[in-house]
Amino acid sequence: MPDAVTVAITMAAYHAATMASTVPPSRLHLAFQGLRLRLRGSDLWFIALALLVGLIAGGLTLLQSDIARGLQSALYGLEPGMRLSSLPALSWTALLVLPLGGLLVGLVSLAAARRKRPLLDAVEANALHGGRMSMRDNLIVLTQTLLSNGCGASVGLEASYTQMGAGSGSQLGRVMRLRRNDVRILVGAGAAGAIAAAFGAPLAGAFYAFEIVIGAYTPAALAPVALAALAGAFVADQAGIEAYLLPAASTIDVRAADYAIYGLLGCCCAMVGIGVMRLIASIEGVVKRSPLPLWGRPVVGGLLLIPLAMASPQVLSSGHGALHLDLTTQLPLIWIGGLLALKLLASGISLGFGFRGGLFFASLFMGTLVGTLFAGLLAMATGVPVVDATSAALAGMAALAAAVVGAPMTMAMLVLEGTHDFLLTSVVMSAVLVSSTLVRQWFGYSFSTWRMHLRGETIRSARDVGWIHTLNAGRMMRKGVATTPAGLDAAAFRQRFPLGSGSRVVLIDSEGHYAGIVQIPRVYADGVKPETPVGDLAENREVSLLPGADVVSVMQCFDRTQADELAVVAADGQLLGIVSEAFVRRRYAEELDKRQRELMGERVEDAD
Repeated sequence: MPDAVTVAITMAAYHAATMASTVPPSRLHLAFQGLRLRLRGSDLWFIALALLVGLIAGGLTLLQSDIARGLQSALYGLEPGMRLSSLPALSWTALLVLPLGGLLVGLVSLAAARRKRPLLDAVEANALHGGRMSMRDNLIVLTQTLLSNGCGASVGLEASYTQMGAGSGSQLGRVMRLRRNDVRILVGAGAAGAIAAAFGAPLAGAFYAFEIVIGAYTPAALAPVALAALAGAFVADQAGIEAYLLPAASTIDVRAADYAIYGLLGCCCAMVGIGVMRLIASIEGVVKRSPLPLWGRPVVGGLLLIPLAMASPQVLSSGHGALHLDLTTQLPLIWIGGLLALKLLASGISLGFGFRGGLFFASLFMGTLVGTLFAGLLAMATGVPVVDATSAALAGMAALAAAVVGAPMTMAMLVLEGTHDFLLTSVVMSAVLVSSTLVRQWFGYSFSTWRMHLRGETIRSARDVGWIHTLNAGRMMRKGVATTPAGLDAAAFRQRFPLGSGSRVVLIDSEGHYAGIVQIPRVYADGVKPETPVGDLAENREVSLLPGADVVSVMQCFDRTQADELAVVAADGQLLGIVSEAFVRRRYAEELDKRQRELMGERVEDAD
């Protein structure tokens, strides 16, 4: 009886302590959980979140623009409203800012190199990591880009705009623990808001998100991305930032033959674009193989930029001022050709020697030069002005940017929103489509994916292929499989594994390493002597899978070996498990179906 009383008292005390230690969830926690459930379950709530992302991205874009222009104004003594690239001349003493700024960029790069992995941008994040972006990476890219552009290096801010905008979408999606596809859409929404705010062009921002950051036009992403782009443009408008306007010809007469002519311009832009990307990659490769330390590369790059900038300050920064200056000024063709060569070389040196930034606006500027040069040379060859020089410049602008950035509709919409000229946009489309098609056929990459290709990645767009890497042999394998020593003779094997006990057994050697797979019926076949080692009857002794092998590689291995099951082994040869062909193909088909349903707008729960 006393024992029963003691037990009862003990249990009562335990329950009392348990109840006392259980803290009811706070109102804030309950509100957060309710919001999360609404975001995961309602398209309208998710669209509202994308709208918020667009507002944040627009604000961050304007903040970055102000900081960069403030740095340029302070370092070069610019008057209000002036652009660095529109200055008539600069002295070499003023241009010493370039190597000094390069030193700061180099020190930041040196600190970032300690992470021992490349910085992740929005394209790679959406393609391989389900939209997950590191805020630390974002801040490093932001710092490097602001320093690079602020000191006058020939790079643009658009890469930083999209990095921070997309990063804000990624962070909100991760905080709310949203689905993988929803996070990817928010990353695209952030990029759309950033580009829309930068140019006052919501259509261009939306198409940029679809073409570059998301990698496909999907019904599920249409409304969130469009509203985010409108939100970004709204922020810029409310801040008093004028939309990006382009000078267009007062009248343009488009004939059927003009589409072919502008298509030829697109062909020229494709070749120049490929040349730009290969030049930057070549310079970067030479610099990496050189004995220059990481921190010293931008310093040398800044010194090399000084004579180019003394020849023409138009090569500095992204080229906003230079673009408008050249579009509204009649320049000799030889000067245009020389300026194109200088800008191309300046961009190659800037990016190849370690300055951080993008080629978005630089390609727009160089495209105007290519278009103007094309119109001038065509007029010299025929003796008559075949195409309007301004129209050709704008078409070249869009076509070269489409070749480098890889976003044909984005560039066409940028021209449309910048000129409000539908007829001009029609011939611009001709140049853009030819340019993007030829680059895809001849080269296969945009600038961002080309640089990832150089470091070993195989992606060509932001399409979600990360799930293929996630669905690997280690996750699909079956553990606890039957094993036996490879040196075991057939007689002992038959005693241990009678017919009907299974279909196959994995063999291991004396050190515990994988040594093949033996079919149990094969050991019982006529002609197999009792003293025969079962290792002599094993299949696929030299074929196995690493746990990190993705599902596509696994299926290719099954096709190559014609095996029903394959072993999964560690790097040191230790057996981890076994994976069957039937299960792999079923999981692959399930994931393909899931991705297809997501593309159609269905909200599918993640497997994890």
